[in-house]
Amino acid sequence: MDRRTLGSQGLEVSAEGLGCMGMSYAYGAGDEEGGIATIHRAIELGVTLLDTAEVYGPYANEELVGRAVAGRRDEVEIATKFGFDFKGETRGVDGSPENARRVCDESLRRLGTDHIDLYYQHRVDPDVPIEETVGAMGELVAAGKVRFIGLSEAAPETIRRAHATHPLSAVQTEYSLWTRDPESELLPLLRELGIGFVPYSPLGHGFLTGTIRSPEQLSDDDWRKTNPRFTEGNFEQNLRIVDEVQAVASELGATPAQVALAWLLAQGDDIAPIPGTKRVSRVEENTAADGIELSTEQIRRLNDLAPAAGQRHDEANMAAVDR
Repeated sequence: MDRRTLGSQGLEVSAEGLGCMGMSYAYGAGDEEGGIATIHRAIELGVTLLDTAEVYGPYANEELVGRAVAGRRDEVEIATKFGFDFKGETRGVDGSPENARRVCDESLRRLGTDHIDLYYQHRVDPDVPIEETVGAMGELVAAGKVRFIGLSEAAPETIRRAHATHPLSAVQTEYSLWTRDPESELLPLLRELGIGFVPYSPLGHGFLTGTIRSPEQLSDDDWRKTNPRFTEGNFEQNLRIVDEVQAVASELGATPAQVALAWLLAQGDDIAPIPGTKRVSRVEENTAADGIELSTEQIRRLNDLAPAAGQRHDEANMAAVDR
């Protein structure tokens, strides 16, 4: 698989990474054995960027990734995230320097490693100046515990201030054929500052694979049941996006997932999407997208797709992004 450079500090990763969250969290029952097998197969196929976070589980996903890369640590770049607190029954944000340092040490232990390749603030804490948070993250770089740092779901002005405090190598935000928001302001800013872009949910939480034709296919413990784009009315409207992706896929002898990823990979060499899965078959399918070339006409058709119906998160989660 091709390699790509994120940022100007020297972080090199595979063109596609692997989102590990669903192996432990959010998408129905976790599958540790299947998740580890999927990570091993991804590495065999040239995937090196593995994305996890403290909150996935919480804790369980980092532990799973740590077990999966034991003995193979030098073959991968591990990205993980901090930024939440778990006091009582509520889950707020905590961007304090103390939390950044504490979670780093705990993540290192769970991952079974002496360094984190890419350490993100998962969500911006509006009560802590970003300069304080990023300053502490920079201290972790100086201490050798972290190689590179980034932000997730941050507003453009926050990114600019953070980058002035310590260089960011990557920003992670949702981006796909049904979430085009970053194109207007975020992507131009990242390119101005020389920061790489790591799109999560590049397959629209699985919607763009074409395998989900009804909300009833989702289990009751699948978080997508509450996502506005998967709810009645919006779901049916959004099928038109999948149908056009399927049409292009049929022309190429590819799958809809491969077309959606190929489109994203074609948006720039500073972009490294992290499709998530807990199945070996899916990682094999997704990595094959690296070899698919879309024609100018096919890219135009995909670019012209109507926006998805419904917000990309529920109200509570939308309130925590773009801060």
